[in-house]
Amino acid sequence: MSLPTIRTERLLLRPFTNDDIPVLVPLIGAREVAATTRSIPHPYTVADAEKYIAEGGKNGEINLAITRRSDGQLIGGGILRPEQKDANAEVGYWIAVPFWRNGYASEAARALVEYAFETLKLHRVYAFHSSNNPASGSVLKKLGMKHEGTMRRHQLKWGEYLDIEIYGMLSKEWK
Repeated sequence: MSLPTIRTERLLLRPFTNDDIPVLVPLIGAREVAATTRSIPHPYTVADAEKYIAEGGKNGEINLAITRRSDGQLIGGGILRPEQKDANAEVGYWIAVPFWRNGYASEAARALVEYAFETLKLHRVYAFHSSNNPASGSVLKKLGMKHEGTMRRHQLKWGEYLDIEIYGMLSKEWK
């Protein structure tokens, strides 16, 4: 599967390459990033990055680097996991710590959701975030997603059980 390139006002979401690894590892490898995601390991290694990039287009996943258009700086990553059978997709994203609180997560997530609805013609997009990451919930609410439920003490992360919050949006609710 060929991965898309998506442009927004300030961002370029593009396929990762192995050239990204030297910048990717310290950004995604920050403990603060891993602490607020469901699946990023810590510590994060070059081997983790190689696997992450290699799996970027497998099983229909759309795994993209989030970069600033102004200077090409890698600032995060975004993913869509489409399920064609049910015409839905999970959306996810991470932003590196030095770039937090600049609206990049909202801008990237909006671009991914728009791609899911406008290009892939999906019926529903959903997302999860752990209870220790309320900022992600704010991003999802800004997109117009609705809180659909809580999986109580669902994920074991670093010895602590966390609630997982579920958000979703239907195509007819987009825009």
